[in-house]
Amino acid sequence: MAEQLEILNSEVHRNLAMHPLAGAHPHMVQISLPEVEAAASCCPVMLAKSPETGRFAIVALFGFSPDEVLVEGAGTGNAAFLPLDLQRQGFFASDENIAVDLAHPRFAPGGTIPLFDAMGGPTDEMRLVQRAIGTLMGNAARTEKFIADIVEARLVEPVDISLKFDDGQTVALNGLYTVSGDALADLDDTRIIRLFRDSSLAAALAIRASLRQIGQLARRRNERLAMPASGWA
Repeated sequence: MAEQLEILNSEVHRNLAMHPLAGAHPHMVQISLPEVEAAASCCPVMLAKSPETGRFAIVALFGFSPDEVLVEGAGTGNAAFLPLDLQRQGFFASDENIAVDLAHPRFAPGGTIPLFDAMGGPTDEMRLVQRAIGTLMGNAARTEKFIADIVEARLVEPVDISLKFDDGQTVALNGLYTVSGDALADLDDTRIIRLFRDSSLAAALAIRASLRQIGQLARRRNERLAMPASGWA
């Protein structure tokens, strides 16, 4: 469906309501630098290359394929980590304003969350959207710099993980990258201090450590294989 973008206006859109999330939770979501440590607490955080530009982006992995979400609570929007990009679904920055895509599924009939209160001010839920957009826009350059820094320092390496599940299926994590522990250990003190002072070191370590979450997702996938579909959460 074609976009139907309009600048958000408390008078024009005073009766507009939204759904908490639009459609199924995606299995992979692009995140910004300030989100890395929170995301790493519940899911693998990796780097992926854009097929269009070849540039890296930071992504949070919620499942191993487009049709599954394995992080507990994510399917109902109640996971420990909710990416900013999902919080702002259907809303976009437009210069100093916020634009809304009225054709987006988040604004399909039946939405129960108002954007504006009776006085025309943003509701608490709309403030969360505003904050999400502000954080994403305010940290776009910082996120790009972090990626450029770890690429330049040769810290990025491909993920070489193949998982075999109880149903006999094998899943290989192709096209994903992580931070090399060996390369981190080989950095000289000057580089380590520079990465530490701009918070890049903490994010790099969190990305590396989040590889442990792959085992948690794999365990949850095997648990689901043993459950009827109605028992999935």
